[in-house]
Amino acid sequence: MDRFASLRAFVAVVNAGSFARAAERLGLSRAMVSKHVQLLEDRLGARLLQRTTRRLSLTEAGRGFHGRAERLLADLDEAEAAVASESTAPRGTLRISAPVSFGAGWVAPALARFLAAHEGLAADLVLNDRVVDLVEEGFDLAIRIGRLPDSSLIARRLAPCRVTLVAAPAYLAARERPRAPTDLAGHNCLGYAYQSTGDTWRFVPTGGGTAVAVRVRGSLDANNGEALAAAAREGIGIALLPTFLVGEDIRRGRLTCLLDGWEPETLAVHAVYPQSRHLSAKVRGFVDFLAARFGPAPPWDAWMAETPRRRESALSTLKKRSVRQRGN
Repeated sequence: MDRFASLRAFVAVVNAGSFARAAERLGLSRAMVSKHVQLLEDRLGARLLQRTTRRLSLTEAGRGFHGRAERLLADLDEAEAAVASESTAPRGTLRISAPVSFGAGWVAPALARFLAAHEGLAADLVLNDRVVDLVEEGFDLAIRIGRLPDSSLIARRLAPCRVTLVAAPAYLAARERPRAPTDLAGHNCLGYAYQSTGDTWRFVPTGGGTAVAVRVRGSLDANNGEALAAAAREGIGIALLPTFLVGEDIRRGRLTCLLDGWEPETLAVHAVYPQSRHLSAKVRGFVDFLAARFGPAPPWDAWMAETPRRRESALSTLKKRSVRQRGN
């Protein structure tokens, strides 16, 4: 019996939630769908589905196999469609994993533009700050920020991810502004739970030189950058955040950059995807699209082109407004 037919039957049963609905979608009898799944399990030597009179669920082996089978069938469909139409247009469903804040703010709008340009394509965007297993969980690609561990995945750099130290004018108006990294020990520093260096922040001189590491502490830790940015805007402390989160706040003067002459480590935004001899058109097309849309001067860093005088003017206005509000 056709191995791909058995794979299609298995994936259809899982996605439909029952043998009957899968049979209807495939145009087969329920008995034939059941036979396909049984033959697949016999060939693999493992049970993929737990069947009861009331419920159908995946076994542990079935969960891992389902993602691989779904991606294999999608690639097969795309390959057949490309040959049939002599086209390499993106088709099928593109499954993407991305960090929550960056995914919502920058990947989602880009994906919407990409989908609008490709009618035969759909997408499943999953936002999660944990590092997913692309193969086990059936993702076509993931967007990752920071240092990448050694793996068998292919990685393509999409853009720089600059990190900056920021605080609200209200916070700075009541405290002495830090001038060197060591000054941060006396400030309320907001912590990011997923920071790879924990409560230690590292800075290097702008012109090059020896890095300085300082241990910080503060009244708030959070596992989400947007939450830390919101807290910083309220003036409770200093935060070390990527510019894709706080660039607009800096441009509008709601936050100001600190430690002139010192820089945190610059990270990078990468697209990662499994190795394949024939990269699918949907993955290749979207990665190319993101690289062109973001690039070495990404849109979230447009504020950096503004003159320091304009930014300082905005900060001065906010400081005066804060003083008037305290006076009332």
